[in-house]
Amino acid sequence: MNILLKSAKIVCPKNKDLHLKKRDILIQKGVIEKIGANLEIPINVNVVEKENLHVSLGWFDSSVSFGEPGFEERETIANGLFTAGKSGFTDIVLNPNTHPVPDTSSDIVFLKERGQGKTTQVYPIGSLTKNSEGIDLAELFDMKNAGAVAFYDFKRQVANPNLLKIALLYAQNFDGLVYSFPQDNNIKGKGVVNEGEISTMLGLKGIPALAEELQIARDLFILEYAGGKLHIPTISSAGSVKLIAEAKKKGLNVTCSTAIHNLFFSDETLKGFNSNFKVSPPLRTKSDCKALIKGVKNGTIDFVTSDHIPLDVEHKRVEFDNAKSGSIGLESAFGVLNTVFDIEETIELLTKGRERYHIEDPQLKEGAKACLTLFNPEEAYTFDEKDILSTSKNSMFIGATLKGRVYGIINNGQSNL
Repeated sequence: MNILLKSAKIVCPKNKDLHLKKRDILIQKGVIEKIGANLEIPINVNVVEKENLHVSLGWFDSSVSFGEPGFEERETIANGLFTAGKSGFTDIVLNPNTHPVPDTSSDIVFLKERGQGKTTQVYPIGSLTKNSEGIDLAELFDMKNAGAVAFYDFKRQVANPNLLKIALLYAQNFDGLVYSFPQDNNIKGKGVVNEGEISTMLGLKGIPALAEELQIARDLFILEYAGGKLHIPTISSAGSVKLIAEAKKKGLNVTCSTAIHNLFFSDETLKGFNSNFKVSPPLRTKSDCKALIKGVKNGTIDFVTSDHIPLDVEHKRVEFDNAKSGSIGLESAFGVLNTVFDIEETIELLTKGRERYHIEDPQLKEGAKACLTLFNPEEAYTFDEKDILSTSKNSMFIGATLKGRVYGIINNGQSNL
């Protein structure tokens, strides 16, 4: 693969010499060979010239679900990675949201093998407990050795506090990262949306922010006692931001993420009873959105994620109460973030987070492996079903006005341009 990117504006805050400069980038055999102005075009090189071409380090997403194995009708690994690449992501962390869940080393090997040879690199998470039932710990050490980057019972509460304590203590032996989903099921009850004025008006059972915040407070107490590394995925409330900020001031080894849709939409969008807006944790109030954005900007929230969850139409085109929670988000992620934040903040958010999973950070310099995302940050458009590459079409962003288009990626010695 030999490519010459012509007159690409580089967005790379880590490289002050190149940041916001227009340069040609010559890539040969998957390696950045030369960066400069008006480079000569070598023989047998594909020249890439695009309108308002920008380039950054490859993007990273810490929470992506497909369907394989068990739910291939929702999304296969092959098409999921194709979608991720076309959406600008060179690396994704794959959730244990399959049937069966990956709770052994052989399961992790299977997932890694299914992702081999693709332009986008996949890093699987193993289940924290056997069958994600929350009773007995899974084979954490063996899965870590097989390539699991973390351990998580996907979207399920770790109800037993002692189990979380033991997991944190045990994982310290091999520097394992433990997830705990921020939701107390007893407080949640049969709730389906954020508890508040909107849920009352719509006659839908509410999930109070307390359900999230109580779980986080408990988990942070356990972390302070046991030590270890804890990640709290997809927080959604202002109170959660405050709790995690206080924990970080104490020096606890905790990180958190938030879903991009929780930055963009509030529970006011639920008035149409569109089940694509049913997610877990739920969309909350405008004040929660503002607190999350502030938490992202000041670093309390470590990274953002598409929280991409493909679901077949049979589980979405039903009554709101009965619909499964989840929305796809890979294809719209850049356009949403680039609408909420400026381009430099957006690229910083899309390229951070790898270090938490011991994934090597790419570099934009001569001699480095090419791991790049190409995009146009200025194009405004209305997101439509034709923009969806996923097998499932359950996107809450259909009809939303977004800003920024992705051209493709260069990674693993390949390109999807």
